[in-house]
Amino acid sequence: MDVTTYAERRAAFMERMGEGVAIIPAAPQSTRSNDVEYRYRQDNDLLYLTGFPEPNSLCVLSPRHESERFVLFVQPRDREKETWTGKRYGTEGAKEVFGADAAYTIDQVKEVLPGHLAGADRVYFAPGRDERMNTLIQGLLDASRSGRARTGRGLVALVDPASLSHEMRLFKSAGELDLMRKAVAASERAHAAAMRAARDGACEYELEALLEYHFRAAGGSGMAYPSIVASGANATILHYTQNDRRMRDGDLVLIDAGAEFDGYCSDVTRTFPVAAGYSQPQRRIYETVLRAQKEGIALVRPGVSMEDIHRRATEVLVEGLLDIGLLSGKAGELIEKREHARFYMHRTGHWLGLDVHDVGQYRIDGAARPLEPGMVLTVEPGLYIAEDLDGVSGDYRGIGVRIEDDVLVTDAGHEVLSAAIPKEVDAIEAIRREALASPGPAPH
Repeated sequence: MDVTTYAERRAAFMERMGEGVAIIPAAPQSTRSNDVEYRYRQDNDLLYLTGFPEPNSLCVLSPRHESERFVLFVQPRDREKETWTGKRYGTEGAKEVFGADAAYTIDQVKEVLPGHLAGADRVYFAPGRDERMNTLIQGLLDASRSGRARTGRGLVALVDPASLSHEMRLFKSAGELDLMRKAVAASERAHAAAMRAARDGACEYELEALLEYHFRAAGGSGMAYPSIVASGANATILHYTQNDRRMRDGDLVLIDAGAEFDGYCSDVTRTFPVAAGYSQPQRRIYETVLRAQKEGIALVRPGVSMEDIHRRATEVLVEGLLDIGLLSGKAGELIEKREHARFYMHRTGHWLGLDVHDVGQYRIDGAARPLEPGMVLTVEPGLYIAEDLDGVSGDYRGIGVRIEDDVLVTDAGHEVLSAAIPKEVDAIEAIRREALASPGPAPH
């Protein structure tokens, strides 16, 4: 994204604000262990509006200010610290590179921010994960509020800025979609490599490493979320990330993994056999999930809701479970009583963007929200048959299947961004047969 894009976003945000001041803090740095920190990841609302990547920073937007409509508070330049952790933009970089009207060091917040709050009766601020910053800002807001009786000016309403920024983030621009397509393309290469590399006796973490190699090799910033590589009964654990089991011939491997590009996520799941093909029980479960996913995707178009998609996918899954014999009764009654929840316990999709479970309301005024062009969502039904589940034939126990694609809502209907990643039974089995016929180490 270029500086013009961020400026346009801020202008749109401030137009929605009208009067008032918005205060958007950076995400705090997080400690991994002792004095080792995780690689820093900026707060997505601040990233969306500014592109500024550093911690210990704060964005202030004042639409009615004469000269400082966009202010950044940032870490000061520090030669010694920059020797250890890299160059900082500092106040000059905040203005020259990111287009701030004014920039101050983060230790000047207490001195400068009251001047912006003085004429504002409405402030857009929500406490974040940085408790120190929360305390500082809250103190300044309390001071503004308490002074109103004396001066006639000061805080009256405190509003969550997410009410504005999250609605904006829900609709993806051409530039955002370009980054999401890059993330999906990296995921395509990663999933294809993993499908070829799986072997009896190999560890799940070997596929995890291969996936994440391809995410970075394609130019991405890494994984969009911790990669799930779940073989055997591990595939029945929805967010399994331990990834340390040895795969065995006869297992299915469920991989839920996606690359990230400049903050934008992909989110893809495929389930394939370690052997050359699916067993009959595995195939019946897989084809049921695939049918549910295809019918869910087919519904994606403007005017349809996520609830409509979930309802249809659930109906198809229950019909399949009835055919297989894992459920008995009438489909409608089983769904009403949630009898299917033993096998399918999550929703069929979610928004996708800067967050893998991206922001945006699913319901408006109590009603399911209709899809609109520019929204991106996942469609990801699954069936999970725990290995100790009562009343289930042993042939089906320990089978977990999920199939997930990233789908853009278009004016005419939809576009499956991840369509190139194989999911048909014949295509996956052809890949597995070819891979197993290859001599030597697993191909990369």
